Amino acid sequence: MDIGKNLGEAYQYAVKLFSDGGRLLVLVILSIIPIVNFITLGYLARVIRETPSRGDPPKLEDYGDMWVEGLKIVVAYIIYGIIPVVLIGLAVIPVFVVAAITGGPWGVPFFAIPVTIVLIIIGIALMFFIFIVVFMGVAHMVKNRSFGKAFAFREIISIIGRVGWGSYILWVIIIFVISLIYGAVIGALVVGIPIIGWLIALALYPVYGVFLARSVGLIYAEATGERALPPAAEAPI
Repeated sequence: MDIGKNLGEAYQYAVKLFSDGGRLLVLVILSIIPIVNFITLGYLARVIRETPSRGDPPKLEDYGDMWVEGLKIVVAYIIYGIIPVVLIGLAVIPVFVVAAITGGPWGVPFFAIPVTIVLIIIGIALMFFIFIVVFMGVAHMVKNRSFGKAFAFREIISIIGRVGWGSYILWVIIIFVISLIYGAVIGALVVGIPIIGWLIALALYPVYGVFLARSVGLIYAEATGERALPPAAEAPI
């Protein structure tokens, strides 16, 4: 996988949102309304599904279908996160409860300490694994229009393997860093330019989401052998 080419194509695709101010404005409004913002997630799912066959962001239509698809993504993320959260909770909560009752850490049984450490390590390892797998899991679900495919781990691992684990993990790390930079820039805009900064931040949110969705879709397409349609065969947007 050529990560630079992937991110470059995703960027060029995402900035096309600015060519249709009305669509971008609707996405911004939808993104800030709780529950309704599932539609935005559904739009990102549509971006993944249409990659690489279309070269422009999809139109906003079939809002009900997008909302349902966005809900599926939210539920998938929740299910992915349950196990590590439960493990870490089982490790930490009893220790804090005992410490609170006894007035200090000396009330915690000695054997509980290594058990707590092991559970925390397992939980963190699972969270890292989930962070790596969840992108392709969601893409697999969206591409196959099947909620169960989000958890078809053997298939998902196979897809990542075809991309190359080294390249894929490097991509995940780069996306993580880009997300941190994006968050820092947004924070600086909001604090430094109170009103205009908020407006810029709201406009950039769906654009960044589309960028990420396109990048994920390109990786999935490369792994599964999907090809873009030639320009003459591409349906009108």
